[in-house]
Amino acid sequence: MDEEQEKFIKSYKLEGQDFQSGGEASAQIKQILKSLGVPSKIIRKATVISYEAEMNVIIHSYSGEIILDVDQYRVVIRTEDTGPGIQDIDKAMEEGYTTVSTEILEMGFGAGMGLPNIKKFSDNLKINSQVGEGTVLEATVYIN
Repeated sequence: MDEEQEKFIKSYKLEGQDFQSGGEASAQIKQILKSLGVPSKIIRKATVISYEAEMNVIIHSYSGEIILDVDQYRVVIRTEDTGPGIQDIDKAMEEGYTTVSTEILEMGFGAGMGLPNIKKFSDNLKINSQVGEGTVLEATVYIN
């Protein structure tokens, strides 16, 4: 991203259980980051984060959105959803921990690697969740 482009923000609506559309927002985010000239190393991290975050909203919530916020210093991926929330964030951060149904597992989702992968590829990760209301996740990747 060059000096002339100060900031870029784009949001995408997500619907719970809409597996057909899963991955579309993160694919568009990847293309936007390429068009903005973000380094490929940062694009790879942001793409993993956005895909995992997008799928978490689709798998676990009723509805939500994913927001891309980019400037010359960082890429922020934020999801906000309405749903059951996360009962135990520390437990949810453990590799392999999952709360999904057998049906979701049989579809190939919910292996318990979403949040650990988001954490692994983020320089900064914030999660705020209210049980019975929903979750806000914000992952930042700094552009060095």
